[in-house]
Amino acid sequence: MSGPAVVLIGPPGAGKSTVGEVLADLLGVGFHDTDAAIEVQEGRTIADIFVVDGEPAFRALETAEVARALEQEPGVVSLGGGAPMNAQVQEDLANCRVVFLDVGIADAAPRIGFDQSRPLLAVNPRASWVRLMKERRPTYERLARHIVDTSGRTAHEVAAEIAELVGASR
Repeated sequence: MSGPAVVLIGPPGAGKSTVGEVLADLLGVGFHDTDAAIEVQEGRTIADIFVVDGEPAFRALETAEVARALEQEPGVVSLGGGAPMNAQVQEDLANCRVVFLDVGIADAAPRIGFDQSRPLLAVNPRASWVRLMKERRPTYERLARHIVDTSGRTAHEVAAEIAELVGASR
């Protein structure tokens, strides 16, 4: 197995960032969020990148950051929800320990609040989330070595399960 200790994928509201930080602490490694890294690198929010430069420009930044993170970040890496839809990212994830954090709309909604910081969910957020998840679920499932449901669970419970799963598969 090469790359990071664990790569977290899943839809908005699955808890990738929150669980990722807790998991990194449990494993004694660093945590890296590719969306946060893009915002720092660009000096603006992802929503601003979408609005000003468009989704294709954001996806290009995202693909480059994911490739860099998978090559250079040894700890827990959290990917933006759309990153795994990119063919290059899928190829880059082939030899990584990928965990799909699954979640239902009832649990995702309060976590993300469906605000304007999520450009793909700006119009009719609940319906958009359900549509995105329906489109993305087969890819998430195909890429994942493990699937962990986060619904109704704390970040600590989810992280402990993942730590146990990846500890067994190292």
